[in-house]
Amino acid sequence: MLPTTAQRRTRTAAATATAPAAGSAAGQGAREPGGPASRRATRRAGSAGRHLHAGRITYGILLLFTAGSLFPLIWTAIAASRDNQRLAETPPPFWFGGNLFANMTTAWQDANMGKALLNTTFVAGSIALSTVLFATLAGYAFAKLRFRAKNALLMMVIGTMMVPPQLSVVPLFMAIAELEWTNQLQAVILPMMVNAFGVFFMRQYLVNALPTELIEAARVDGAHSLRIVWHVVFPVARPAMAVLGMLTFVLAWNEFFWPIIALTQDNPTVQVALTGLGRGYIPDESVIMAGALLGTLPLLVAFALFGKQIVGGVMQGAVKG
Repeated sequence: MLPTTAQRRTRTAAATATAPAAGSAAGQGAREPGGPASRRATRRAGSAGRHLHAGRITYGILLLFTAGSLFPLIWTAIAASRDNQRLAETPPPFWFGGNLFANMTTAWQDANMGKALLNTTFVAGSIALSTVLFATLAGYAFAKLRFRAKNALLMMVIGTMMVPPQLSVVPLFMAIAELEWTNQLQAVILPMMVNAFGVFFMRQYLVNALPTELIEAARVDGAHSLRIVWHVVFPVARPAMAVLGMLTFVLAWNEFFWPIIALTQDNPTVQVALTGLGRGYIPDESVIMAGALLGTLPLLVAFALFGKQIVGGVMQGAVKG
């Protein structure tokens, strides 16, 4: 027998009244301390509080990369402690010998390493300081200031990174010869006082790390542009400035192509001085390796002393960003 219209209406009303009650009971069960939602939230909170531990595969990969990174330095020290005859044998030596200090003394005297280290420290330090200063100022201008053709100028700066440095060697040498700067340190410093990478690096950092509201608040307080740069921009950009300074110092220390053109053995940097050790009918490879080790030691000492501050600056910048 088919249900009447009144019976169908009664069933629909009963189902409508039962649905909210069932939903309320389900929500109450989910909100209970022992409910499914509560247990899932507890598991998520517990997993968030746990420390992640690396497995054996992770440690193995890290050890492999560490060994690969240290091998050139260790081999340089091993070769510097042997003589030329032993290095020519097969297989080559894989442990230290007893000629390390004798070879380092020979390299120090033959290559004028004392003067070369002082010159390289001065050149690399000057280039690093000037690059950090000018790149920070230019990066702040491109990141936060408004002026005409800003994007076009930024593209031009980035575009200079695509030009091979070998193309500028001839006109640059003609310029320093006209200024009578040949074999002088300023011939190496001035062409490298700022670079496009530093400008772009600082611009990208300051875009997110420096709030525009902070600059506007300083202007409202009556600070002029130089004071804003000194008291607002420089403190915010300090982590990126430390990283850029370290990278620039290392690159300037290892620069070979332009110094070998502009300088001679009378006033060398480390890389120019090392070329003097390779002269002769049969170059003494052990002495060359000893000189290379002498040129690397200052960088290792600097990183050992200031590495913690540099890494801390990187992490501080990452957290602030």
